[in-house]
Amino acid sequence: MNLTMIGTGYVGLVTGTCFAESGNDVICLDVDKSKIQQLRKGELPIYEPGLEELVRRNSASGRLKFTCDYAEAISGAKCVFICVGTPQDDDGAADLKSVQSAAEQMAPHLKPGTVVVCKSTVPVGTNRNVRQWIEAKTDTQFYSASNPEFLKEGAAIDDFTKPDRVVVGVDAPEASDTLYEIYKSFLRTEKPYISVGIESAEMIKYAANCMLATKISFINEMANICERVGADINEVRKGIGHDARIGFSFLFPGAGYGGSCFPKDVRALHSVAAKHGLDAQLLNSVDEINGRQKMVIFHKLQDHFDGDLNGRTIAVWGLAFKPRTDDVREAPSLVLIRELLNAGASVRVSDPIAVDNVRLILGDAITYCDHHYDACEGADALAIMTEWNEFRNPDFDYIRLKLKSPVIFDGRNLYDRRKMADRGFYYSGIGLTALPVSE
Repeated sequence: MNLTMIGTGYVGLVTGTCFAESGNDVICLDVDKSKIQQLRKGELPIYEPGLEELVRRNSASGRLKFTCDYAEAISGAKCVFICVGTPQDDDGAADLKSVQSAAEQMAPHLKPGTVVVCKSTVPVGTNRNVRQWIEAKTDTQFYSASNPEFLKEGAAIDDFTKPDRVVVGVDAPEASDTLYEIYKSFLRTEKPYISVGIESAEMIKYAANCMLATKISFINEMANICERVGADINEVRKGIGHDARIGFSFLFPGAGYGGSCFPKDVRALHSVAAKHGLDAQLLNSVDEINGRQKMVIFHKLQDHFDGDLNGRTIAVWGLAFKPRTDDVREAPSLVLIRELLNAGASVRVSDPIAVDNVRLILGDAITYCDHHYDACEGADALAIMTEWNEFRNPDFDYIRLKLKSPVIFDGRNLYDRRKMADRGFYYSGIGLTALPVSE
């Protein structure tokens, strides 16, 4: 089937490449000429494990093409997927300028019966607006559909090819049938194809992300209470996670969530509710808790050094908001680094993938290290902000030699606090009170 992706960001590139891998002919369209030239060379603008190989293979086979030309991309397509960004505007709502632009520019080139699919995360009612924007530019009859994505950065290929479910919202059964034909090769393990109304599909995406964000903020709130009362959050997590009604998924305490989805979607749904006269207090609390959580490691460092970080050097391991990605959007590491700099501290950082993206944001304000051990050189303390596998089993004796003092603040609870105390480290995690250090 001939398919078109408008937008070659995370969602558009992963979706288009996986559809091409399953035998479809896919054109990925973007208005950014430099990005299209980069993709034509087999170079990716994002990091996602396994994606570069798939892009190159399907490009070589002719099933995956890249263009800036709307006429070329749209005129032969059976389905057009809108995969453009919907960034947060000043009041927390999703900015739909790119969605509207895509709808209006595709309109003159649509053929009758095309299914226009909004895959971007958009407020409830946006697909109806997309139809209006297109109909204002053409009389061609087409179908509308919503097809929210549920991809996790760092595991996007597996998530797409082995989905828990595929959700589509449609305005006609013909649209649902067409989308099922595209997705059926990924549903061979009896995973459900859920066809609902368009508004329901739009809401499903927001509801899913807000539920997961709520679980994270909840366990972080519990972790902070645990530290005050002397409980161990890891033990508490085990005790509640084995309750089948709760489960362990997204029940790991940390230094706050980040990325392009959870922060934006929680605020966007709160904004949608407000526009309909509802005060979504839970969503507001989830966002506020997460904002406070991103300050936890800074406050721990501040307390440890008696409120004076001026002249101190702090090593930071991990810059990406999560492992297996170079994405630093809303990353807790950036909050920590900026607070440290404002307090007069020097910062030495290391990350397997995300250093270049942070350099674009912070420039020469911090020291970038090729190896995570190098970041510890002469540092007064180490802060761990991303749970990269490379950080899970380090040489602690070597770290002690590098650091001025054996002090670790762990925003991802990678290590056993008792073993760390036995090794002679002052070790403070999330929801874990530091134990006396062995001499």
